[in-house]
Amino acid sequence: MAPTMFEVIYYSLTGNTKKLAEAIAAELGVAAENVKTKDRLADDSLVFLGAGLYGPLRGFGFKRFIDRNNFQGRKVALFGTSGEGKGKELGALEEAVTAKGAEVAGRFFCRGRFLFLKRDHPTGKDLKNARIFAREVAKG
Repeated sequence: MAPTMFEVIYYSLTGNTKKLAEAIAAELGVAAENVKTKDRLADDSLVFLGAGLYGPLRGFGFKRFIDRNNFQGRKVALFGTSGEGKGKELGALEEAVTAKGAEVAGRFFCRGRFLFLKRDHPTGKDLKNARIFAREVAKG
């Protein structure tokens, strides 16, 4: 059964992941929601979860959010940014949601600006690719 709606939930320390979340949400016609203010998932939604990735650590607050929500049988698409990472950091988020029964429907990663690193990221091309990612995941 296809989800009846989409949710885009993110954590962003520097604003990079928020930019991706907003691009993804705009593509899906929904609002991006900060994990700090989001309590519960809708009953029937495909969830896009994104975080700034700091080594093996996922975005702060996601553990609590994941723990208090039911992911059993739910499709989840993951996205994230990192100043120096290569995308493998998404693995921590994937492990957390799959341990709760989620099926990962896709992954998107791009470099992010942090301090003096990658000052031009996410770029316009990164944001365009995030929108394409959202469109493709939404189509199934």
